[in-house]
Amino acid sequence: MHTRRDFLQYALNAGFVLGAAGLGANPTRALAQQKLTQDDLLKFDSKGQVTLLHFTDCHAQLKPVFFRPPDTNIGVGAYAGVPPHLVAEEFLAYFDIEKGSPYAYAHTMVDYVDLARTYGQLGGLDRTATLVKAIRAERGDDKVLFLDGGDTWQGSYTSLKTNGMDMVECMKLLKPDAMTGHWEFTFGEDRFLELVDAMGYPFLASNIFDAEWDEPAFEHTAYFERGGVKVAVIGQAMPYTPIANPSWMFPKWSFGIRPEVLQANVDAARAEGAEIVVMLSHNGFDVDRKIASTVSGLDVIVTGHTHDATPVALEVEGTLLMSSGSHGKYLGRIDLEVKDGKVAGYSSTLIPVFADVITPDPEMAAKIDEVRAPYEAETQRVIGTTDTLLYRRGNFNGTWDDLICQGIMEERDTEIALSPGFRWGTTLLPGSDITIDDLYTETSMSYPSVYRLEFTGAQLKDIMEDVCDNLFNKDPFLQQGGDMVRVGGFTYACTPDANMGSRISEMRLTGSGEPMQADKTYTVGGWASVNEGVEGPAIYDLMEDYITKKSVVSLDPDAAAVRVIR
Repeated sequence: MHTRRDFLQYALNAGFVLGAAGLGANPTRALAQQKLTQDDLLKFDSKGQVTLLHFTDCHAQLKPVFFRPPDTNIGVGAYAGVPPHLVAEEFLAYFDIEKGSPYAYAHTMVDYVDLARTYGQLGGLDRTATLVKAIRAERGDDKVLFLDGGDTWQGSYTSLKTNGMDMVECMKLLKPDAMTGHWEFTFGEDRFLELVDAMGYPFLASNIFDAEWDEPAFEHTAYFERGGVKVAVIGQAMPYTPIANPSWMFPKWSFGIRPEVLQANVDAARAEGAEIVVMLSHNGFDVDRKIASTVSGLDVIVTGHTHDATPVALEVEGTLLMSSGSHGKYLGRIDLEVKDGKVAGYSSTLIPVFADVITPDPEMAAKIDEVRAPYEAETQRVIGTTDTLLYRRGNFNGTWDDLICQGIMEERDTEIALSPGFRWGTTLLPGSDITIDDLYTETSMSYPSVYRLEFTGAQLKDIMEDVCDNLFNKDPFLQQGGDMVRVGGFTYACTPDANMGSRISEMRLTGSGEPMQADKTYTVGGWASVNEGVEGPAIYDLMEDYITKKSVVSLDPDAAAVRVIR
């Protein structure tokens, strides 16, 4: 595997030859593309009778994207210092990935901007379609199960305007065998059911019950025969959807982890003759690590929600646990060898979908163009440029949310701004135009109102402590949300390993440096409130106005809002 330094040396040595060959203004990138091939990405130690393909958390990204991996991913308690709670050089060392390599770029933020310019964007559903079709051709349709882990329909301009139908139409061409979900529910109960009916394959959710009758609301298990092996797939939707998102949008359904229900469904699948039991999950990595330790009989968990990307499946108490990243950047693969009704061997990989290397599938490319065509001119409309790397991913503030907080404070005339700790949202490199498409990858949602309220310092601390406990509770079954709420107008210190109520300290106003007073009232702006009837402009409209007025976005990437105490 070649390093970025190798590529640079090749470029220097090649000199005028590169220019004569028409490789353009970025010879390093052209050479990187030559060195990495589609066949390289598909190279794999095929094994056994069953191939599982896993795709999750694409957040409605039909086209290739930049997506910077996190610089902070803190695990607490028994989950500290183990995957996926490793970043940067620690991640590279743990998985023996060479710094500067394509896989280092795909998985970490080390030298991110330079490597992004070298290796280009990842994802694109037409590229994923190419990989899926190639693997099906290699293994045979009768051996492959393709599973969609959810958070598929939400997160773009076109998904918002079509209420998710653009994604349903495109995903149907990939022919998934089953799906579970999370943000899908934020289209509201009626629309959600319409889209499920339009899919043509099962939506599985073992853990969602009818709130009135306390009985399963959806199919929980689907059975397949692959390679002569009977496989059961049990779905597990995001258990805290009514807490993380507005429960008034789907009031008839009750969610939860429900490990006892899951165990009963695993036992029932075994009783039905299933030789392999797979959980298709949107619980999040740490929740599913605990599930693997407490629920017996699961052979494989393919997990989503936390956007973690593990280069290979991890073994936890005899269960294989694979997390396949987000935003269409990866395709997860696990091959299973089954003997005497048990897994006797396996091989696994996470394929980075390098957009410049993989040939787009013509059928999917045409469908993407079709569903985007009515909106293409608007999505490509430029509203500004950025001098700063704009990203959102990590336990604490990212520059996209720093920008959003600034916009809220100026446009709503507030002292403080709060932006939710969403993990979805793509990255823009310095020097890029900011388009409507880019803006909506950060803000596209069905409850976008920007509120303006008053809170005391004590109330703000309580809010921060509550969100922090959702993220850093040592029991993953009590982790209910995304990353930490992003803040503007003040700084603070966070001690993740402390107890509830004691993690947040040193809250100070950014402008004056003065400590925030518990009994003082502050004007606060924020968005994505789960309460019904919130009044205020939509976040995407507010930020379009703000970015247009600024024209050029310049942020200090080192102006950290939080000091982490370990």
